[in-house]
Amino acid sequence: MGELPLVLKAKDISQYLNVSIRFAYEIMEHNDFPTIRIGRSKRVMKQDFLNWIEKKKVS
Repeated sequence: MGELPLVLKAKDISQYLNVSIRFAYEIMEHNDFPTIRIGRSKRVMKQDFLNWIEKKKVS
């Protein structure tokens, strides 16, 4: 995948994680996920997403 945009959509998340778009939307519903809601749209800032991924790493 190329460079991530500044603000990610479910499609971007699904491609980055290699999961379905449906699963990406499920991830965006988790309480610890930094979702931004704009009306009915869901987005996440790139850096917040990358930080979330880093926190999910198993030590």
